[in-house]
This record gives sequence, C-alpha cells and structure tokens, in this order.
Amino acid sequence: MAEVDELFEVKNALYTGNFQHCINEAQKVKPSGDDARTFKDVLMYRAYLGQRKYGVVLDEIRPSSDGPLQAVRMLADYLSNEINRPKIISALDKKVSSSYDLSDATFILMAANVYYLEGNLDAALKILHQSDDLECIALMIQIYLKMDRVDVARKEWTKMQEKDEDATISQLAQAWIFLASGGDKLKDAYDIFQEMADRNSSTPTLLNGQAAAYIAQGKYDDADTVLQESMDRDSNNAETLINMIVLSQLLGKAPEVSNRYMSQLKDSHRRHTFVESYFAKETEFDRLAKGYSPSVAN
Repeated sequence: MAEVDELFEVKNALYTGNFQHCINEAQKVKPSGDDARTFKDVLMYRAYLGQRKYGVVLDEIRPSSDGPLQAVRMLADYLSNEINRPKIISALDKKVSSSYDLSDATFILMAANVYYLEGNLDAALKILHQSDDLECIALMIQIYLKMDRVDVARKEWTKMQEKDEDATISQLAQAWIFLASGGDKLKDAYDIFQEMADRNSSTPTLLNGQAAAYIAQGKYDDADTVLQESMDRDSNNAETLINMIVLSQLLGKAPEVSNRYMSQLKDSHRRHTFVESYFAKETEFDRLAKGYSPSVAN
C-alpha cells in the first residue's frame, strides 16, 4: 500500500502559488514525526515569503529553530534587507565552501535561490547538483531555461520523470519546458496549467503560465482575459504586471497603459530582475543619447 503524503495539499498549494491556502492547510494538518512537522513549517513560511510577509518569518523563526527553518529565515533576511545582502552572501559563501548537510534539501534550495536572485547562476547550479530533490531539479530547469539551454533542461526533467512525473512540481517543470520549446508544445503547456487550475484553483502563477502560452501563440485577446483574472486575484503580482506591460504593447494600447503598469512594478518590485534590467537600459540609453546631443556654437 502506497504511503500517504500528509503534506500533499500543503505542497500543492505552495507550488501552484495559492499561498494563503498553503498557510491555512499547514496550520490545520498535524503530521507525525519531527521531520514532517519541520517540513510543514518550512512550507508554511515559504508561503509567507510568497506573500512578501518577510517580517512574519523573521519574527517567528528563532536561532534555536531547526536547520531547514534557518535556511528559510536566511532567504527572508536576504529579501527584506537590501543593505545587509553583501553580509548574507559572504556568510552563505563561507558555509557552502566549508561543510553543510547534503541531505538538507531546504538549505540547498534556499541557498540556490539567493544565488539565483544575485544573478550568480553558476553558484546556484553548483549547489543544486548536490541534491536529487524534485524542487532542486525544478530550480535547475528554471536556470537552464533562463540560460536558453532547453536541451539541458529536458535532460534534467527526465530525472524528475523517473522519480515522480505526476508530482505537481514535475508537471510545472514540464510546462515551463513546453513554453520554452514553442510551436505545438505551447498548447501542451497551456493544458497543464489549465488542468492544475481545474484540480486546485486558479492562481496568478497558473494564470500567468496560461497567458504566456497564449501570447506565444499570438492569442492576445485570450491572454488579456486570463491576465485580467490574475489582476483581480492579485493586482500587485510582479509576473502579471510584466505580462500586462508586454501585452498592452502587442495589443497596440495607448502608451500610458503600459507606463502605468511599469510605474506600479517599479514601486512594488524595485529589485525584480525585469525592473533592474529596465533601469540599466534606461541608464545606457541616456548615456548614448548624450553623445548625440546637438552642440551649440558660441
């Protein structure tokens, strides 16, 4: 008889971006065993990170808490404290270069997330390769897709397939690969997101996946419909705002529409990679424009 996963609902809610449901379920479930109870708390506090409620995590995870919870606290500290980030990275580098528990998939995943957010993809991949945990493989796939290495991402997904291809995180990873592959695979990606929404509930995570599939297929009106639904659920979601910026331009809407979404994104997600890239391009444009400024003769 197959072993029942006591945290199945909690994990599913986290992976599909239904953060409040994850928190609610985590507070109700009473898993057996210390490791399961710690992992339940890990999932719950990660959901709080998904809601950007970093203070809750920092206040409730104490220095005496278990190692996996300390890893979640480290990520919360990194996300909430921009000034302190160099110190956090330095401490993480020291820990990674010395010794850490290779069986602690939570530490590996949180450390890789910090490196990923820092743009240090090599360091993220190096530590992720130490674990065969499904989430660690899924993050590797995200990184390889960011590097335009769809071929390597597919190889990593075969490992997930061998371990548990029906797991929610495995299905999501397959949908990401389908999106990156394009062509006929775009509909397959959409179908995965839709099936998950039908089984669980529509969330900005799933709706943005559907929107990306629609946009890549040139179905802009359909994309607009699902993105409007995503805005209704969370009007401040970074991925929704980014997709709205792209879509408003593809639909030929007035410039002030995309500018409005961009202003909102800058205000709420200043450290997002999209925003930082935008700022860098603005700075570079201004620098180049100065070289073409007309000179006025005395």
